[in-house]
Amino acid sequence: MPSALPTPTAAWTVGDVTVLRIDETLLPPSTGPWLLPDATAEVVTGQDWLRPHFADREGILHIDSHSFAFTVGGLRVLVDTGIGNGKERANPAWHDLNTDYLQRLTTAGFPPESVDLVILTHLHADHVGWNTREADGEWVPTFPHARYVTSRTEREFWAGYDMEEARKQMFRDSVTPIEQAGLLDLVDVPTEGAEIAPGLRLLPTPGHTPGHVAVELTSQGETALITGDCIHHPVQLAHPAIGACVDIDPQQSEASRRELLAALADTDVLVLGTHFAPPSAGRVTTQGDAYRLLPVPAT
Repeated sequence: MPSALPTPTAAWTVGDVTVLRIDETLLPPSTGPWLLPDATAEVVTGQDWLRPHFADREGILHIDSHSFAFTVGGLRVLVDTGIGNGKERANPAWHDLNTDYLQRLTTAGFPPESVDLVILTHLHADHVGWNTREADGEWVPTFPHARYVTSRTEREFWAGYDMEEARKQMFRDSVTPIEQAGLLDLVDVPTEGAEIAPGLRLLPTPGHTPGHVAVELTSQGETALITGDCIHHPVQLAHPAIGACVDIDPQQSEASRRELLAALADTDVLVLGTHFAPPSAGRVTTQGDAYRLLPVPAT
């Protein structure tokens, strides 16, 4: 995998909106076989278009943790908050990180106190970690002036779920503090999606989790879509049946992925992958009876 995170901040233009990728960390080579066990080396090397950006010659997947930030309709928006620093996690790749994520966010022009809206595609540890930061031995909201948004279905599912200790810990340090601060806003997301601000919609893509959403941004007739974990890696375009080991409902996850890809295929929609390694963005095109990603480099 690449040895260093790219600088400066990667950016794409959607109408009059500039979307920035805020890098947190590259995930280790062991992530692919664990997360997408059906994406074997044989499957991956069979798609030469995945190289060099998304996989290496041995079939090892490149996978990232990052957020996307942009300003739309006067709102300063952050989509997903990564793994976070100093969090107690069962996954060794996520445990007790110490990255310069907040400095990267600030350097990109989004200091934490300036963020108005944090969209959480779902409530998994690697998407909510920077919801909070440690201050005087307590976990406090990183974005104190922001409205944190996730789907009502998502939060209600986990409220009734028999959590293992690791997940309970994640909720204690990264979800409960923002709820107690009155910052978490639960949104009903119908089949047609929910507009949460002008040009900004949540689209239901259930399966990975019951309330998972993708994020659609529209400006001046141009559209971008942030995948969340409906699509973890571009190999799933070539093989939509490949799911993640942590999908709550694998069949529903595949159905959501297929429906989304069919809607995106051969359009001008810019797809921004929440875990896609650089360049992290592209357009979906038909390839045989499935799809591939045509990378769109950042500026």
